[in-house]
Amino acid sequence: MALQADIADEAQVIALFEKLEAQLGPITALVNNAGILFTQSTIEGLTAERINRVLATNVTGYFLCSREAVKRMALRHGGNGGVIVNVSSAAARLGAPGEYLDYAASKGAIDTLTTGLSLEVADQGIRVNGVRPGLIYTDIHASGGEPGRVDRVKSSLPMKRGGYPQEVAEAIVWLLSDNASYVTGSVLDLAGGK
Repeated sequence: MALQADIADEAQVIALFEKLEAQLGPITALVNNAGILFTQSTIEGLTAERINRVLATNVTGYFLCSREAVKRMALRHGGNGGVIVNVSSAAARLGAPGEYLDYAASKGAIDTLTTGLSLEVADQGIRVNGVRPGLIYTDIHASGGEPGRVDRVKSSLPMKRGGYPQEVAEAIVWLLSDNASYVTGSVLDLAGGK
């Protein structure tokens, strides 16, 4: 089943979770994977509108989706627990100077959300972890104006190659699984060693 919602819009997030719960039953897993960026720019080219749009989707959206998931998963609300995995970015550690400072800052906020929320809900049967992909072959680079970015910079990586979405997905699946039942508050780097 596929449903569409703008996660920067609180009303749409609430409606999304209500539809999901009505059609699928109890929610036990959430992967926060939305993310936007715009054309590469130094700080001098960033406008308040652009910064706020990035933060609304990449940060506020994760908070809203996490809130709605916790309301349904938490033991104190009659839930059975669950798992939240937040997709961050290696940019949170590296800063993305000259290209995506706003995006990098938004992903830094996600790392902090992962840590804080994991502590807040651990006794409610909810595990919260994150993954920090690095240079992955996805369409997001086209949004930044450079669809071939991974190939341009892959030689700067210790592994000398970009990553693939399947590699990130497998890490997320592991974090969602019972094999990671004692893992919470962790962020796994998937960045080719950088």
